[in-house]
Amino acid sequence: MEPSDPLILALTTEANSIRAKALAESLLEQGLAACISLLPVTSLYQWNGELCDEAEVQLLIKTRQSLLQALEQNVLERHSYDLPEWICWPVGCSTAYGRWAEQQLRPSPNREDAEPQAP
Repeated sequence: MEPSDPLILALTTEANSIRAKALAESLLEQGLAACISLLPVTSLYQWNGELCDEAEVQLLIKTRQSLLQALEQNVLERHSYDLPEWICWPVGCSTAYGRWAEQQLRPSPNREDAEPQAP
């Protein structure tokens, strides 16, 4: 990962494993994510004045800063919730993992003519 285009973690949840896996596969196929971890969670939250206690699947998505806007748009268009959770933050990673992640992602929007790197 280039320091000017850091690795980002994005987090969302989906209603069940089928929806979460379908969303993850779509993002990976489009090169918007290098890796997505799917984790079963129990979420407690207020919704329309009611306390909710729901089983969900959390998606922890690894991408780069330059793809974050396209990733967010894609997630919001395909998500099953009216108001999906969407939290993002920059992270550090090992050099080796950063190189691997970079190879999994499509070129940055500002580098459309960039050649994908060989593994």
